[in-house]
Amino acid sequence: QVQLVESGGGSVQGGGSLRLSCVAAGYDYNHNCMGWFRQAPGKEREDIGAVYTGGPITYYAEYARGRFAISRDNVKNTVYLFMYDLKPEDTAMYYCAADSGPGGGECYTNWPRNYWGQGTQVTVSA
Repeated sequence: QVQLVESGGGSVQGGGSLRLSCVAAGYDYNHNCMGWFRQAPGKEREDIGAVYTGGPITYYAEYARGRFAISRDNVKNTVYLFMYDLKPEDTAMYYCAADSGPGGGECYTNWPRNYWGQGTQVTVSA
């Protein structure tokens, strides 16, 4: 059974940083898209970006470039989301997702989100 487990959320003051982790279990991690999303109360889910676990391909939504960075550790089956200079508007539930793979690295806007984690809350105070 595939499981994605996020961690690392919490409360932080504006300007601070956080690192979120998403560990994949029961899953062939090596040729997949894994990405990060967020959803604030009353708002639609936003795509943050994604990484291809089989090579050096990373995609970011336009608004996420510069303050967000995604990386992977294939040994640990883990994808990270680094967030810098956090703002109150970054307050949201953050989720990771993965496709069922294997794929060729087309981890841009329309890859299939077959699996989801339970989310981790990030709250940024002014």
